[in-house]
Amino acid sequence: MSHVTTSFWWVRHAPVAHGGRIYGQTDLSCDCSETALFTGLAEKLPHSAIWATSNLRRTHETAAAIVRAGLPGPQPIPGPEALMIPEFAEQNFGEWQGLTYEELQESRAGDFHRFWHAPAREIPPDGESFVAVTERVSGAIRRLVETHCGRDIIAVAHGGTIRAALALALDLDPEAALAFTIQNCSLTCIDRIDGPGMGHGWCVVRVNQPPR
Repeated sequence: MSHVTTSFWWVRHAPVAHGGRIYGQTDLSCDCSETALFTGLAEKLPHSAIWATSNLRRTHETAAAIVRAGLPGPQPIPGPEALMIPEFAEQNFGEWQGLTYEELQESRAGDFHRFWHAPAREIPPDGESFVAVTERVSGAIRRLVETHCGRDIIAVAHGGTIRAALALALDLDPEAALAFTIQNCSLTCIDRIDGPGMGHGWCVVRVNQPPR
């Protein structure tokens, strides 16, 4: 029996100075000053991989920092060899973006979500639900598997994006996927295995691994 494995190496972007405010799809830069984090990632990530980022600058800056730390990759990021995938962006929190967490809690009459800003099916004003995030991220993942079957794919993205990828791989209800902790600069590895055998084709190798 022959199997073809497409490996996704998900990296959450470096920390953002958000001042305690919800930023979602706000296009903020990130702090790439702690070089040991990126050296650790460069030691763990595969060479000769396809690179993918979202359309938000903090993923480009994180990918560039990994390359500077010694991992071969496209120069610069994003570039002609890197795939910039808008579907990998963080959840759009609409009118909640820019609010402090306290302001959001007050606007929701004190109701809060222990893992996220809102339940998976709730749509923020002028925003999108986490359910919608899982749908767009899943579609982009399936297209990457079709186009780059059998390759390693380093995907520098966001906490919500990586939770959505885990929901796809584990066939989870989106609400359950919100319980995953995905820290900045952490590594989550998910394999797509095509070929004969039992199972639905996805294997979660590691989740939220620290870079060092």
